[in-house]
Amino acid sequence: MRRIALFLATNIAVLFLLSIVCHLLGVDQWAAARGYGGMTGLLVFAAVFGMGGAFISLLMSKWMAKMSTGARVIEQPANEVERWLVETVRQHAQRVGIGMPEVAVYDAPEMNAFATGASRNHALVAVSTGLLQQMDRDQVRAVLGHEIGHVANGDMVTLTLIQGVLNTLVIVASRIVGRVVDSWLSGGRDSRDSGTGIGYFISVMVLQVVFGLFASMIVAAFSRWREYRADAAGANLAGRGAMVSALQRLQGNHGESTLPKTIAAFGISGPLAAGLQRLFMSHPPLDERIAALQNATGR
Repeated sequence: MRRIALFLATNIAVLFLLSIVCHLLGVDQWAAARGYGGMTGLLVFAAVFGMGGAFISLLMSKWMAKMSTGARVIEQPANEVERWLVETVRQHAQRVGIGMPEVAVYDAPEMNAFATGASRNHALVAVSTGLLQQMDRDQVRAVLGHEIGHVANGDMVTLTLIQGVLNTLVIVASRIVGRVVDSWLSGGRDSRDSGTGIGYFISVMVLQVVFGLFASMIVAAFSRWREYRADAAGANLAGRGAMVSALQRLQGNHGESTLPKTIAAFGISGPLAAGLQRLFMSHPPLDERIAALQNATGR
């Protein structure tokens, strides 16, 4: 609940800061003088659709993950493997001081795992059947440590927070610039009609795509950084050798992940890309993650 409260407080602070910046720069007076209305309405609109959408996605993340992957939560372990899986997650959770997550298994041929949830104490950790079949227990223990690291670091909430703030900025910026473009194209049309022309609507649509791409790069950069932190957590909980071995084993995955796009960023590994597309990767290349662990100090 503390992180959710932080999420809401940050959203409010962002709106407040935007209001102050617009006032100091004279943007709100400039807009009002041209018949655009104050910035308050625009900021509220941006918050509802930008931050609100991200917040709803966070609250629904566990349910969506279960439904989209067909993950089966282990209520009562049916065999020794499931008992070991639940107990290992319990040990990791106790060591990092979080509530016991739900533990689930989903049917998929590739080696993968993910963690999601709205808070550190109400999370979900799921592993694929392919991972359980193709990794030894030391490697699986490290993967589980990696996922518990995501939960303990609050990565789901932080990623949602960043996405919500950027969504808000994209909505606000695209509409302000769209109105400037529309006014320029109209050649000084009556300010009461500004923001209603075809130039405004086309500009907003184009700018939302352009600004959205830059926002996606920022989100992806944070996503890559959090993978290094989660790898370090896995190394701390299961041993650096086990974490390195697990990442090396993941290099044996072939083909695209079967995880739905909505939760693909939460998997332990993601698709690779080349050139400018690397800026949109949610995960660093496994070679770079392995090298980071091998070059790290400590055990």
